[in-house]
Amino acid sequence: MSDGQGLLAEARFPRASAYDAEWILANQMGPNALWLTEWLVEAMHLRPGMRVLDLGCGKALSSVFLARECGVQVWAADLWIAPTDNWARIRERGVADRVFPLRAEAHALPFAEGFFDAIVCVDAYAYFGTDDLYLSSLHRFVGEGGEIGIVVPGLMRDIDGPLPEHLTRRQASGGVFWGPDCWSLHTAEWWRRHWARTGLVDVQVADTLEGGIDLWRRWDRAVQASGHAHFPSDAEVLEADGGRYLGFVRMVASRGSNTP
Repeated sequence: MSDGQGLLAEARFPRASAYDAEWILANQMGPNALWLTEWLVEAMHLRPGMRVLDLGCGKALSSVFLARECGVQVWAADLWIAPTDNWARIRERGVADRVFPLRAEAHALPFAEGFFDAIVCVDAYAYFGTDDLYLSSLHRFVGEGGEIGIVVPGLMRDIDGPLPEHLTRRQASGGVFWGPDCWSLHTAEWWRRHWARTGLVDVQVADTLEGGIDLWRRWDRAVQASGHAHFPSDAEVLEADGGRYLGFVRMVASRGSNTP
């Protein structure tokens, strides 16, 4: 077993752990998309043949997983990754009959209202979904009772007052963890309120990944060892944090029966 395969083997996520670690690491764009997708679908009700939008799919790792493990049809939408590149990965993994790549911006989705049975978004929703008005646009693309599920890096508790020093100091790797975009990190309760107050969806799950900081640290080690890192290691800040503030948030909601 390669070092990467060992680091990415996780008993809680047996389906994700069966995938080739080199393929995952070579195509990563953030924390392990397959661990997080497996965690997300545990809280959803996906059935074979459903139409699913994978919003902000990156290099389509989550899309491949959804098609192979849940038997759904997936529209793999991303703004930054060329559909042709994702199509190559999709064909390579044998799901060309079930995964359809396209380029799409989250605020201009080219779909019919009610077209999807479910929408998933892994590692990406915080980049656009903190907008107070965004859910009112997105929810229209799922039919009545359809689910929307997200996983995002988030906060385990609110930060009141100055930022904790370990989040802002320069690490030995040269990187600084906290930047302006980190203000999109929120707690599970913040996300619950953010969606529930709209009246557009019924929130079913809003929780955090137990031991998420340890998985994040292990992922960082695997990425750095693989030679596929895009950014300096965050090992120092993840170690110092120990899960006090940082981790992963999951939320699943269904479109209400009386929403416009």
